[in-house]
Amino acid sequence: MIDDLEIETHPFEPFLPSNAKLLMMGSFPPPKNRWKMEFYYPNYQNDMWRIFGICFFQDKNYFLDLPNKNFQLELIQNFLKDTGIALFDTAYRISRLKGNASDKFLHIHTPTDLNRLLQQMPLCQYIMTTGDKATDTLMESMPEGTPKPVIGQSSQAIFAGRELHLYRMPSSSRAYPLAVEKKAELYCGLFKDVGLL
Repeated sequence: MIDDLEIETHPFEPFLPSNAKLLMMGSFPPPKNRWKMEFYYPNYQNDMWRIFGICFFQDKNYFLDLPNKNFQLELIQNFLKDTGIALFDTAYRISRLKGNASDKFLHIHTPTDLNRLLQQMPLCQYIMTTGDKATDTLMESMPEGTPKPVIGQSSQAIFAGRELHLYRMPSSSRAYPLAVEKKAELYCGLFKDVGLL
């Protein structure tokens, strides 16, 4: 059955500022018909950029283009570069079992080569996953016995000779039943831990 499904390769280049301390990893972008921009978390219904607005500017609309129900892509990218936050996803090639954006129905053919990403970010020691699927996929790359992080706490791993701090954050999808302000509290705690806030 899975063999009959279309295989998608990740549509975005990894966003890897050379000064990045934190690598943020979701599972995989939604289908293109849900995009408002060609960048991570492109669905206008996804709250990731509202969470960032709350944490860093106390304004959930800071990164939004409200009249056009869109995002301010340049503002987002410049902020991430200045702050030292990198983005990619834990899956590189996937099939959608139900044709939608749900992690539950995502079959991962090829996980991301984490070592290759980290080689381009010498300062990065923190990895944050956004959701269960992303966390489970990341853990497959970690050394055996690495504790899986739970929300609100970090775990440590030595990966490719580098000490990493792993954080598991709630999904920014509205399907995850938690108010955006509550999600933002958890994300703000992480950004403080990492030294970005």
